[in-house]
Formats: sequence, C-alpha cells, structure tokens
Amino acid sequence: MVETLSADRPPARIDDEARRTQPRVRTGVHFMLGDHACAEGALAAGLDFFAGYPITPSTEIAEHLATRMPEVGASFVQMEDELASMAAIIGASAAGARSLTATSGPGFSLMMENVGLAAMMEVPCVVANVQRASPSTGLPTMVGQSDILQARWGSHGDYGIIAYCPASPQECFDLTVEAFNAADRYRVPVFILMDEIVGHMTERVIIPEASEIPHVPRKKPDFSPGAKRFLGYAADDDLVPPIAHAGEGYKVHMTGLTHDEKGYPAMSPDTHHQLVNRLVDKIRLNASAIERYEEFELDDAEVVVVSFGCTARSARRAVREARAAGIKCGLLRLITVWPFPEGRIRRLVEAGKVQRFVVPEINLGQLRREVERLTNLPVRRLNHAGGSMPKPDEILELIRS
Repeated sequence: MVETLSADRPPARIDDEARRTQPRVRTGVHFMLGDHACAEGALAAGLDFFAGYPITPSTEIAEHLATRMPEVGASFVQMEDELASMAAIIGASAAGARSLTATSGPGFSLMMENVGLAAMMEVPCVVANVQRASPSTGLPTMVGQSDILQARWGSHGDYGIIAYCPASPQECFDLTVEAFNAADRYRVPVFILMDEIVGHMTERVIIPEASEIPHVPRKKPDFSPGAKRFLGYAADDDLVPPIAHAGEGYKVHMTGLTHDEKGYPAMSPDTHHQLVNRLVDKIRLNASAIERYEEFELDDAEVVVVSFGCTARSARRAVREARAAGIKCGLLRLITVWPFPEGRIRRLVEAGKVQRFVVPEINLGQLRREVERLTNLPVRRLNHAGGSMPKPDEILELIRS
C-alpha cells in the first residue's frame, strides 16, 4: 500500500496549527547543500521527530531542521549526546512518529548499542551518517568512507539493516525519502551513509510536488471488532510483523531480550534461534526488492569498477576515459551497500565477459572484501585512509593495468 503526502500533512503526534507556518515540501528547483537536501527529504517524507547532537560534517542537517521543524509543527530536540539521541528516536518511533538522527563517525560508534536495540525490538528509524576520515576524531572536516562495515556489523549479534549511499545532493533528498519508507516497510533501522564531499556539496535539487512523493505506511494490525487476538511479533509471510503504537488501545510490550510473539521475554535457545533468523531473513529474502544500483557501460565490460558515494563520481569519469581509449570498461555504482547486491556481481561473473574488478574507496578495502568473496577473478583496489577522494586518473591507471 502506498499513500502520498499533502504539502501540509500534519505530523502523527503533534496538533498545533499555530506552529505550522511553512509547507513541509518545498516544491521546485533549488541549489542546495547535500546535508540540507537530506533534511528537506526527511521533512518531505513526513519527519515528525528529530533528536541529535552536533558533529562535523553532519551538523548542517540538525541546524537546518532546527529552523524548519518548528515551521511545520514537528519536534526538534538537541540531546546531550549521541547515545541519548538514538534512544530518543527509538522511543518516538515506538509512539508512532517518523524519527531521524544525524551524526558522523564517533557519534555513530556511540549509537551502536541502541541500533542493536532498534533491530531487536523492530522499531523503524533513520540515521544519517555523514562519514569523515577516521578512526577516532580523525580529520573531522575531511572526507571518509570507512563506516561501511560498521554500518553492517557495528552492533553485536546478527540482524538485518538497510544502508543507502547517495552520490549527489539530489540523491540525498531522494534516498532520505526512500529510507523512511524502507524503515517502516521492514521495521528496521535504516542508514543514509553520506560522506563529507556529498554532504557539503551544493548542486541542483529538484523537489517534486507533495502528491508525487511516495509514502509507505507501517503495516498495522486489524483493529476491527472481532479481529483475531493481536500478537506484537507474529510475523506475516513477508517475515515483518504489523506494529501497534503505544496509545492505540493495544497492550504493547517491547524488549531487547529474546521474546516470543507477544513481545515478552522467552529465554530459550530455540526461541532465540527462530527470532534472530527472522530478523536476518526479512532483509535477506527481500534483498532483490531493496537493492539499488546504477549500471553504466556494463553490457560488454571486461573491467568493472564497483564504487559508491563521492568516489563513484571520479569512477564514472575514469570509465568514460577508458572507453575513449578503447578499453571495455563499465561502472556498477552501489546505491544500497547493504544489502550488498551479491546477485548482480555473480551474474556479471557468470556471463563470462568480465576479466577483473576495480574497487576504489576512501578506506583501506572494506567493500573490496565483499567483491572478493563472490569471485575468483582479480580484484584491484585503490584505497586511501581518508581526507581526499580518489582522482579519475588514479582509477584509470588501475583500469589500464
């Protein structure tokens, strides 16, 4: 089921007409910072609640929302730290709000315990992580792409998540809308893995009419008289249970402990095994519907560059120059890095044309490992620990080699 938003759609839990002085959706053509485009995408998606703590290079998201959210009747809270920020958006979501926080490397690390809590309780929420050079404080004002594996495995245990990597301010807007819909559709925390270059880049952003912005509502239990007894974690065939919010008339119990279909602790190995497998499988088995990637000149490619985020911009130019030099080269740009598009990589290998892969990234080889485990073909890598993005000439040299 897909609904659309109206330009003055009120947030789920706030009814203060006096505070709504501006439209949620600023339809039109803008020249906009990537961070601001992410903020506007969240508002267009129906953001009700933001909780966050300033940190470079994501602070512009919070600053923009601090001005815009009161204008549309939504709630903005600056928290004392990132641990509290993540906890706050989980609580707001459990009460029915579409919620967001924004951070960067060190703050992302602090959020990880509560990311696992959101995954276990199946509370949808969105985290924008504008990556910078790391580890630790690193280079706060310079680019990095080294949170890729942390996004997938940062909290302990097994669970499924979704992570988008925008490569432009336009995608910062579009993918933020998509992130909220995916979070509500699959009841998972969803990450927008931006990077400093894209977050601080100003480009044209086209915001469509409010009626054209998709809105996927959360799956709700049957509230009609005579409906069967509601079990908060009884999953449907798609492995995603319907959600009842606090205050809707149902007894709601959420816990980070292993729980049964009622949501109450059930401390047995069999229950735990079944629950955790479902948390993983609801993303794994729906991966083909979630995965997003862009193909460029792949039909006859013998060399395939796999890239994402700002690095993909350099990679596209390198592929064009390789083609001009007579090299059969193509680009697979990852829009979702998680779930990783394993099927597409395997199909490229099985077609028999590809002779090698090239993986440039602003880390020391995190995504390259994902490509290597899917093929016996050579995988050439171009890595930088952070602070600058790879140059097209550097990628072209690897393509030629």
